[in-house]
Amino acid sequence: MPTIKGSYEAVFIFSTKLGEEGIAAIKTKFQDLISGNAELGEVDEWGNRRLAYPIQDETDGYYVLYNFVSGPEFPAELERVAKITDGVLREMVVRKDVK
Repeated sequence: MPTIKGSYEAVFIFSTKLGEEGIAAIKTKFQDLISGNAELGEVDEWGNRRLAYPIQDETDGYYVLYNFVSGPEFPAELERVAKITDGVLREMVVRKDVK
């Protein structure tokens, strides 16, 4: 039975307290995780942005958008890993509508 795959995008906000090297390491960590479990598409770095409201006493965050294609079980695992990773302020994984 073939696996039904969907197109997803994940937005991460990383802590700027990690510094340039820390942010580069955490970006690579999630990029490797996604490419190991899904078909990684475009990675769009939005860079440092001011947050709408403070998160964990931080007013700035580093935004990265990952596009990928995977089965329905991987996005939940990606969110789980993001929640237990230090340096991730917020994450959101959504399925893109197919038109």
